[in-house]
Amino acid sequence: MRAVLSWLNEMVPLGSDHVAIADDLNELGLAVEDVVVTGQAVPGVVVAAVQALRRHPKADRIQLVDVDLGDGQPLQICCGAFNMAVGDRVPLATLGTVMPNGMEIARRQLRGEWSNGMLCSSTELGLDGDDGGIRILPAEYEVGRPLWDAMGLDADVVFDLDVTRNRPDAWCHLGIARDLAAWRGLPLTAPDPVITSAGPTPLTVVIDEPERCGRFTARLITGVTVTTSPPALADRIVKAGMRPINNVVDVSNLVMIELGQPNHTYDLSRLQGGGFIIRRARGGERLVTLDGVERVLTTDDLLICDGHDAPIGLAGVMGGAATEIDDASTTIALEMAWFEPTGVAATAARHGLRSEASARFERGIDTEGMERAGRRFVDLLRLTCPDAQLHDLVVTDGVMPVRPAVEVRTAKVNAVLATALTTAQIVALLDPIGFTSTPAADQPDVLLVDLPTWRYDASSEIDVVEEVARHHGYSRLAKVVPPSAHAGALTERQLARRRVIEIMVGAGFNEAMPNPFLAPGDLARVGLPADGLTIANPLAAEESVLRTSLRPGLLRAVAYNESHRQLGVLLFELGHVWRRPTDPSAALPDEPEILAAVLAGRDAREAVRLWEELTLGLRATGVQIVAATPPGLHPTRSAELVSANGPIGLVGEVAPSVLAALGITGRVAWLEVDVDGLLAAVPPSRSYARVSRYPSSDVDLAFVVADDVPAAAITEAVATASADLVVDASLFDVYRGPGMPDGHRGLAYRLRLQSADRTLTDADVAAVRAAVIAAVAPLGATLRS
Repeated sequence: MRAVLSWLNEMVPLGSDHVAIADDLNELGLAVEDVVVTGQAVPGVVVAAVQALRRHPKADRIQLVDVDLGDGQPLQICCGAFNMAVGDRVPLATLGTVMPNGMEIARRQLRGEWSNGMLCSSTELGLDGDDGGIRILPAEYEVGRPLWDAMGLDADVVFDLDVTRNRPDAWCHLGIARDLAAWRGLPLTAPDPVITSAGPTPLTVVIDEPERCGRFTARLITGVTVTTSPPALADRIVKAGMRPINNVVDVSNLVMIELGQPNHTYDLSRLQGGGFIIRRARGGERLVTLDGVERVLTTDDLLICDGHDAPIGLAGVMGGAATEIDDASTTIALEMAWFEPTGVAATAARHGLRSEASARFERGIDTEGMERAGRRFVDLLRLTCPDAQLHDLVVTDGVMPVRPAVEVRTAKVNAVLATALTTAQIVALLDPIGFTSTPAADQPDVLLVDLPTWRYDASSEIDVVEEVARHHGYSRLAKVVPPSAHAGALTERQLARRRVIEIMVGAGFNEAMPNPFLAPGDLARVGLPADGLTIANPLAAEESVLRTSLRPGLLRAVAYNESHRQLGVLLFELGHVWRRPTDPSAALPDEPEILAAVLAGRDAREAVRLWEELTLGLRATGVQIVAATPPGLHPTRSAELVSANGPIGLVGEVAPSVLAALGITGRVAWLEVDVDGLLAAVPPSRSYARVSRYPSSDVDLAFVVADDVPAAAITEAVATASADLVVDASLFDVYRGPGMPDGHRGLAYRLRLQSADRTLTDADVAAVRAAVIAAVAPLGATLRS
């Protein structure tokens, strides 16, 4: 859609700042693709009269043109165009004129002949139009007069707008002006002339397809003289992207571009039967349209026929050639109608005939604008036909669209737009663009909005919300991405499970996936009770027992790697085991998920360090290491992991007898833990403490501890003895050897002491040391001398 600034200014006082107007149009959702400044006067271009034409003696593509500038003296011009004749008025750029492209006109010699200026085309002058050569001016133009004065043209601006399909009102200047007036708070003056009727219109209208033709109007216009349009009117047609034809056709196009109302004129002398019939085409019926093409019609096409039922137009798309206006026409029948949009779009697509009218009909035109458009038609026609008379309007209705009021909730508007608009503010935004509203009964924050007749696209609450957004201002809306559904999100347990895997991989372990089915005897071979559930119909005898532990598979993997000279492997598995149900009435076995890790070539201390790293990564607390002798593990180098809810796992070394049975040399450390029990020890929230800026002090203490006392118990007692000052306690050495009593071992700890509010003194360090020694005494630990 091409919007002309001077045209818009006739309806709303916008001024001349086309840059600001373009910004406003973009803000309103009417995207400006281009802005063209047109019609700027070129000083030195005058009206000249062609006196004589003759061929150039030395150039076939150049002719010599003698022109008169009003002084009676011929002036020779060399010209490469041949579309003029003697007596024509043409624009002449005189010597010294600077053209819009920057070229200066000077006296030049072309193949031996002098040219004393240049005859100009519309393009060379920066004017719209395609002349096919030199622009031919109206014969009444005064010779020698400056061209722009003779044409009565001023500089103008054309906005090339990308109008979306949901804005049928913006396919005309009135709709664009209405939006700008509302946006700027300016008055809108819509063209609505007062025309006195000259009498009745003796035409009949019959609608055979009321679903396809909701309304059909007709009226006579007498006193018509077909001639050329005035320059200003023709120039406006050209700026809107159309070609001037004659005053009647040009006025028809102007009314459509200005008010959005397609219309068609018929020569009354060619309209047979004194009226119109609107019906479906009969299969194979033919119609020659105004473009001179004979079209074969189908039963899905809607026709406008004359009173004798002969087709004279393809409804909503293009008129027929049989009733076309020509130079002899004096009385015309003006038709305006409302056709169902989908049918028009289908017909236009079927015949490959998309016209300016069909582009508007298929979007939905104003259902109530026909009478005003008829008056505007005659108002413009009287510029060239002052005796033109408008007769009464004949209206015949089919089925018009029902447009009930739409309920609009203030809360919904604000929820969609992320705004805090009041109901009064919403009303103030909607009323200037024709969306009149009243409060719903007993619901002050709910509006009943009447949809304007020129907005066929609007039908629901969200359409009204969009109008509020446009006139509130898209740039003023918060930049908020609306939330959307995210399929496939992980649960908290799944995220924690992935965290476990990340920790194990980060510790240098590779994930293994042994077969969950065991052969009879596999459990006993690793020192576990042979109470595995037997599969009723196994695929193979060596896969007939469900595993109750991950130990057989992982130890078999260690043995396999060692047989291939891959020593010291670190493997883990996160998988399910199947155990006999603790509830005898349960129909299915228990199926806990277990994390197990095997550390080939390492001792129990490495397994404990892995456990500490795992609990640190998960922030798990409240799990103690309690001395125990689990089956299949080393009797003095293994323990249970016990939480407040009971045992959740094992840590230590695999029994030497098990390793020997599998052919594994060296030590093998082992860790297994129930995943649900481990995750239950993870606190739901994380607590943070301020980092002390005071220096720390390290203290080393070594204790003699009985073998049956877990090192973890000593570590906990050491760490909690003076919790406000002991920020870290780590076991850095275990000693068994000379000087150590039988059944005992030495545990050496490094304590890091630090205060949050002061630098520690020697007395503070001594007090902590005494508190730690006292704390481990109940466990039978004594300070090693």
